[in-house]
Amino acid sequence: MGYRENHIDIISMGCSKNLIDSERLIRRLNAKGYTVSHNPEEPSGEYVMVNTCGFIGDAKEESINLLLELSRFKDDRKIGKIAAMGCLTERYLSDLKAEMPEIDLVYGKFDWDKFADDLPDLKHSERPAEWDRELTTPPYSAYIKISEGCNRFCAFCAIPLITGRHKSRPEEEILEEVRVLARKGVREFNVIAQDLSSYGLDLYKEHRLADLIDRMADIKGVEWIRLHYAYPADFPMELLDVVARRDNVCNYLDIALQHISDSQLKRMRRRIGKEDTLKLLAEIRDRVPGIRLRTTLMVGFPGETEEDFEELMDFVRTQKFDRMGAFAYSEEDDTYAATNYDDDVPEEVKQDRLDRLMALQEHISEELNEKKIGEKVRLLVEEYEGDTAICRSEWDSPEVDLSYRVTGTQAAPGDFIEAIVTEAMPFDFIAEACENRNK
Repeated sequence: MGYRENHIDIISMGCSKNLIDSERLIRRLNAKGYTVSHNPEEPSGEYVMVNTCGFIGDAKEESINLLLELSRFKDDRKIGKIAAMGCLTERYLSDLKAEMPEIDLVYGKFDWDKFADDLPDLKHSERPAEWDRELTTPPYSAYIKISEGCNRFCAFCAIPLITGRHKSRPEEEILEEVRVLARKGVREFNVIAQDLSSYGLDLYKEHRLADLIDRMADIKGVEWIRLHYAYPADFPMELLDVVARRDNVCNYLDIALQHISDSQLKRMRRRIGKEDTLKLLAEIRDRVPGIRLRTTLMVGFPGETEEDFEELMDFVRTQKFDRMGAFAYSEEDDTYAATNYDDDVPEEVKQDRLDRLMALQEHISEELNEKKIGEKVRLLVEEYEGDTAICRSEWDSPEVDLSYRVTGTQAAPGDFIEAIVTEAMPFDFIAEACENRNK
């Protein structure tokens, strides 16, 4: 059985920012008359486009392995040609072309639209707006990318090398995108960027995140707005007033802190120290009562001592983050750390510290979650497992945070319900729908 002509498979690797680029490409291809499958279990297209990730070593390896696996599909004529785009290709474009002849077409992170231009038109239609896309997320939920790139140049991070300098999208363009999606039934908007904190500085010469979110909250049909990937240095404090005042802006903030030891923060080139970090966290919690904070931390960065790590552990114990992820440092080509520091923390020490940190967070999560037993929560229904509804709260981002397993409801996916928490575990809850309890 051969591949399907005029059919294209798109496989998205990595983060939600990549996913948006895939969705935009799908819209372009559909407009040209092609049928498209996203993340198919069994690729069968005339073309298979892989939207690669190049953020850390494991992600790069996963992208390379997928491309090699697809080459075997091509040899068996189950697919036609292989194409690649995204962060990995942006960073290693010439290397991939030279070393992986299995890939027929290679594009970067920002010229992927040429893939659609390179294909013949199967039907005549107007070119969609640049931001227009076909959602691959559930129809009630969408990611909104408000900027690309980063000016921070942290010592460990390759993102600025891949994406370039921070570039905000125009405010009116973003709001029009939200209006169109809201009219189509999207109710949850997850606002994303490499650096939310810098939104507007390039276009408007001032922080404009608070204004953008305030105006977004005015749009009819917008039920939840959730904020991802703020930077702690030069944080736009006026945003907190908007989060506190607007009911449809979730009391949730994803803010990557990486570490708390002053020596580590300085070596990481984070532009903020321990004292200012603690002040920022205190003010966020003071000005937005009940806010849930998600953060990301790093262990094993060059020069991290056991004392630095214990300081980080104490920080996590006292701050009691509602959501926390962590990873061990891995050296990235051409970053400041790779050029200037020796990767001197042994891998087994990195892994031990990571395990200890995540074990601590699991204990904290269990402790915090148990306090929520008996609480009434507003939940978004996502799917069903038998008669049990799988739901999320405003404090839970898609795919990465906690879920609620709710009995006693027949609400459809995309509906909002109220439920009472009856049981808590480290990473999810059991709840009973209020509609059932009131019968």
